[in-house]
Amino acid sequence: MTKEMFVQINNCKLFAKLVGDEKRKPTIVMDAGYGDYSKAWDSVIAELSKLSNVLIYDRAGLGKSEPSYTPRTSHEMVKELNELLQEAKIMPPYILVGHSFGGVNTRLYVTKYTSEVCGLILVDSTPEDYRERFLPTMSEEFQQAYNKQFVLEGNYDEFMESLKQLKETRRKLNVPLIVLSAGKKAHYSEESQVLWNEMQEEMLEISSNSQFIIAENSAHYIQNDEPEVVVRAIKQLIGKT
Repeated sequence: MTKEMFVQINNCKLFAKLVGDEKRKPTIVMDAGYGDYSKAWDSVIAELSKLSNVLIYDRAGLGKSEPSYTPRTSHEMVKELNELLQEAKIMPPYILVGHSFGGVNTRLYVTKYTSEVCGLILVDSTPEDYRERFLPTMSEEFQQAYNKQFVLEGNYDEFMESLKQLKETRRKLNVPLIVLSAGKKAHYSEESQVLWNEMQEEMLEISSNSQFIIAENSAHYIQNDEPEVVVRAIKQLIGKT
């Protein structure tokens, strides 16, 4: 079963797609990276829909979704995702999967709506102290390119506000967590790659039940480079529920 829908939330319509025929297992809800939308998950959706129902969606202003007039920070995006799930009558529990900036959103979602979530997978997720600890280790050219990218959805300040929101709400969660880290990042020196993996591994601290996996042959889009790593991790969490 594939069901496409435009769901009216507070101030706009969001596009979502539900794939799968499984009624008894938690719905897998996937959140893409900054400026990305539901198509970012094309490489894994067919396999995942054999495990359970999968919901992919476009955040406001991306893909087929209308723009929202609220600030483009994680706090607002999490609220909008929650409204989308309610309006579309997709009942909890959920296994949340967040890639890159989507990992910031899914972490905030679990903190805010803990009882709705039974598993969290972070796919090369943005650490809350990225700007302070990681960015300075990269070349001037990389840093400039990084700062100039914030034109697709929310600006630089809104993105940094999202990381601040994540830092301020951080607490220990009693939700199974798997952190996937890309082991072969493009343009990273050996030192930067080691630091990246360290910062990814530190995210294990947010859960009392966590596991760390390095996708050795993947750049940032692990779901494209080693889709089986993402599928296996989700399968493992479904097995625990």
